[in-house]
Amino acid sequence: MRLPLMLMVGSLSLLVGCQSISEQTTTPPPKVEPPILPVVAPEPVEQPVVITDVWQRIRLGLTLPVPDQKLVNQYRDWYLKHPRHLARVSERAQPFMYLIVEEIEKRGLPIELALLPIVESSFDPFAYSHGAASGLWQFTAPMAKHFGLEMNWWYDGRRDVPAATSAALDMMQYLYQKTHNNWLYAMAAYNTGEGRVLNAVKRNQEKGINTDFWSLSLPKETQRYVPQLLALADVIKHAKEYGIELYPIDNQPQLKVIDIGSQIDLAVAAELAGMKLTELHALNPGFNQWATAPEGPHKLVLPIDKAPQFETALANSDPQERLKWQRYKIKYGDNLGVIARRFHTTPSALRAVNGMDKNVIVAGKYLLIPISSKDPSKYLLSAEQRLLQRQSNGKGHKLQHVVQSGDSLWKIAKQYKVKVSSLAKWNGMAPRDTLRLGQKLVVWQKTEQNSNAITRTVNYTVRRGDSLAKIANKFSVSVNQLIQWNSLAGQKYLKPGQKLTLYVDVTKSSV
Repeated sequence: MRLPLMLMVGSLSLLVGCQSISEQTTTPPPKVEPPILPVVAPEPVEQPVVITDVWQRIRLGLTLPVPDQKLVNQYRDWYLKHPRHLARVSERAQPFMYLIVEEIEKRGLPIELALLPIVESSFDPFAYSHGAASGLWQFTAPMAKHFGLEMNWWYDGRRDVPAATSAALDMMQYLYQKTHNNWLYAMAAYNTGEGRVLNAVKRNQEKGINTDFWSLSLPKETQRYVPQLLALADVIKHAKEYGIELYPIDNQPQLKVIDIGSQIDLAVAAELAGMKLTELHALNPGFNQWATAPEGPHKLVLPIDKAPQFETALANSDPQERLKWQRYKIKYGDNLGVIARRFHTTPSALRAVNGMDKNVIVAGKYLLIPISSKDPSKYLLSAEQRLLQRQSNGKGHKLQHVVQSGDSLWKIAKQYKVKVSSLAKWNGMAPRDTLRLGQKLVVWQKTEQNSNAITRTVNYTVRRGDSLAKIANKFSVSVNQLIQWNSLAGQKYLKPGQKLTLYVDVTKSSV
C-alpha cells in the first residue's frame, strides 16, 4: 500500500526526531551537585507592645534629651534618695494621669508635660503656693482668667482637673510658639513668663554667646525648674533600673465627666452615685462649697464604674430634689449680703434663685434659699472646712485676730511677733494675698517653757470698773498679751459685758 507523500514525510520527520532524542540521552550529562545553601532563620515578626500601665505608656513616649548637667544630676539624686515621695505622688496621680496623658497625646505634645503636676504641686489639687498659685498645674489668678478658668465663691477652675489640664496645655502650646518652638524655653516660661525667657535669649544674642537654656541667665527658681523636670523624666523612664516603685495605673479611662445641667448638692450627687461625699469631692476639688456653682459649670467628674448608676439615678430623680430649699422671712435690718453669709451662699445666687435683678429686699417678704442637705461641717473638702483644719494645725496658744482697716499680714505679724510666712501658712494664704475687713485670722504663739505650768483658756466677761491693767494683774498676764489675744490695739476703753479670751497659767493666777 502506498502512503500519501505528506504522510510519509511526516512519519520520516517523526522517526528522525525520535532518533535524535535517543542519541542525546545515551550520553548522560555530568552530574552536578546542588549548592549547599546556609540555613537562614526566618526574621522574627515584631509583636506590638501591649501597654497595660500608664507609667509604661509615659516611659515609651519620653523623648526630650536628659543632659549631664549639675542640677539635673542633683535632682536625680534627690528623687533616688526619697523613693517614698514618688510612691506617694504616683498614688495621688492615679485618678487623673490617664486623662492628662490622653489630652497631651491628642495634641501631639511632649509626654514630659504629664510630669509637670509632680513638680508643680506633687499632684495635690488643693496645693496653694507662697506665690498664690493653686491646683495641680499651679495657676495664678491672672493666668487662670487669661486662659479661660472661672473663679468665684462657689468654684475655682484652677482646681478643676479636666478644666485646668486643658488650660495648662493651651498655655504650653502658646508658650512654645512664643519662645521660638523650643520646649525647654517653653517650660521655663511656664514658670517665669515668656518675657523673661525671651529677654534672656536676646541678651545672650547681643553678647554673641550661646542661647541654649543652660546658658541663659534666669531667676534661680526657673534655673532649677527645668532640670528638676528632666531629672524626674529620667527617673520615671528608668524606674526599674533605679529601684523606684510607682503606683500602677491601668491604661484605660478612670473617670467620666458628666454634664448635669443644673446646680446640685454634692451630698445628693454622692448618694446618687453610691459614693462617700469625701470621695466625690476629692474628684471635684474645684467646688469650694457644699454644692456645684449656681451659674455653672454644671459638670461632675465621676469614677467610670460609678457613672452609669449616677446617670440612671439622676434621670429618674426630680430636678427640684437636687437641692434643699428654705423659705426665709426677711427681717428689718436685713440685706442680701448678710442673708447670703448666714446661709453659706452669695447674693448673686440668691438673686438668680428668686428672679431678682437688684439687691433690694423688703421686710416681711420671703426669699427662697438653697441650703446644704447635711451640716456644713460634713463637707470636709469645702473651702471653709479645709481652712478650719489648716488653722488648727499649730503649736502653742491659738489666738484670733479680726482684720481691721489698715491691717496687712506684715503689720499683724509684727504685732504678734511671728513670721509673715507662718501667719500666711496658718490661714491658708500666700504672703502677698490681700485681707478683707472682718476676716478672722488665726495666730499661734509659743507657750512659755515651764514644766510646772498648767495653761487654761479663760473666757472673761468685762465688769463695771474693769481695766486692762486690773484684769492683767488678776490673771498674772501682761496688758500686751491681753491686747494681742483679743485684737484690742487702738481700743481705748473696755465695755461692761465685753468678752475677752485669756490663756492663763493657773499655777500663777490669783483667781
